[in-house]
Amino acid sequence: MSKYIMGIDNGSQSTKVALYDLEGNEVAFGSYKLKETLSTKPGVVLHPDDDLWDSVYGGIKNCLANFTGNNEDIVGIGLCTIRCCRVLLKENGHLAYPVISWMDSRLAKPYEHTDDQVKYVTTTSGYLGFRLTGEFKDTAANYEVHWPLDRETLDWSNDDEVMKANGLKREMLFDLVKPGDKIGTLRKELVDEFGFNKDIPVVATANDKAVEVLGSGIKDEGAIMISLGTFISSMMLRDNYFESPVNFFPTLACIPFKYVYESNGIRRGMWTVSWFKKLIGEELVTEAEKLGISEEEYLNIKAQDIPVGSDGLITMLDWLPTPSIPYRKGIMIGFDQRHTKFHVYRSILEAIAFNIKNNIDDMLEEIDGNLNEIVVLGGGSKSDVIMQIIADLFGLPVHRREGNSSACLGAAICVCQHLSIYKDFDEAANKMVKTQQTFRPNQENHELYNKINDTVVKNVRKHTDEILKLTYPIFS
Repeated sequence: MSKYIMGIDNGSQSTKVALYDLEGNEVAFGSYKLKETLSTKPGVVLHPDDDLWDSVYGGIKNCLANFTGNNEDIVGIGLCTIRCCRVLLKENGHLAYPVISWMDSRLAKPYEHTDDQVKYVTTTSGYLGFRLTGEFKDTAANYEVHWPLDRETLDWSNDDEVMKANGLKREMLFDLVKPGDKIGTLRKELVDEFGFNKDIPVVATANDKAVEVLGSGIKDEGAIMISLGTFISSMMLRDNYFESPVNFFPTLACIPFKYVYESNGIRRGMWTVSWFKKLIGEELVTEAEKLGISEEEYLNIKAQDIPVGSDGLITMLDWLPTPSIPYRKGIMIGFDQRHTKFHVYRSILEAIAFNIKNNIDDMLEEIDGNLNEIVVLGGGSKSDVIMQIIADLFGLPVHRREGNSSACLGAAICVCQHLSIYKDFDEAANKMVKTQQTFRPNQENHELYNKINDTVVKNVRKHTDEILKLTYPIFS
């Protein structure tokens, strides 16, 4: 009989849910959009109502609606969620306060206990794992900054001072499990509703970007994964922790006791494309409908006609600066009579690529590393235009993987690990990860892009920062 595995990828803009056979072939997919985050005042970013759980529940329902097999043949569920959020829960495990987004400036500091109805402080994976299983358990690999985690054991620190420094007590924290371990079995009411077997396990993964690394098939030291999502970053898999890095962040991998080196990222990266689509508005919708294609496809067709370098239009993607440089804002320079809205669109895509390239180069220099291939994931990877831009800029082959979500696939690989379907994580990834298309670099474009990057892009902020420091107190 055929067996299937469900992978859940709860992201910042939507929850994706996919079903796979044991060879990694996607047999069903569904998604459910999240609501817009709420910002009641500068620095505060919240997920409204019970939006994360609603999106997971809706994503599962939509995926199952597209599944033609027997729901009882689904043997496990892997749970992957947004990282770097903070969730405050009542004693019964339900929300005491809206989920605090990773974009909220309060998460730059340790937790401060100000509300006595808060009994648990956890992550999105802890909360959503509870909603699925009723267990107060969470993956160790989704706890990084301002959490009292012991990396050597993947359990909580036994040092009271470490707990205190993070504003927490042990009784406020969920029990930890490792990626590939069971969080619990699915709640009975969900089993009955979805038509699953009663003992179906919900399996822990890691932080969402690390799960993407696993689902992308990245294993060699010369390979890197670029994730084109709301937060854009790049990741390489390594065996050892790197102390005090300057240009990247070593995070826990989805394979226990391994690490992912993550470059500096772009906050609100692909969100900037969504912002631009809204800016064009009804005209974009109308023109796309005339051709019977999506808005993204329409923009990409138009962007292909724009010359490499967007006729000198340069964009700096500071739509959401980090708290340490709050004065930075998004910038476009070099406008003249040649430029259209499609120049603006291509310039945004090129800005994403330049920013990624420079962040990766900084990381590679620090670790004395080299690249030989690139895997690009996330919603942005569906654009042939940006895939080719990245291949041309780096001068390397760029792979697009099959399937709707590498994080869903990475979550499914974790289920395979729990069920001992394959020998280990690596064997599962070798069997289940597949390439859909490879983009080869154009040498002429490669040379032009690097000339633009070296002579212009790398020098913009040294001039614009000084002006923006003057505008910031006026318009902040």
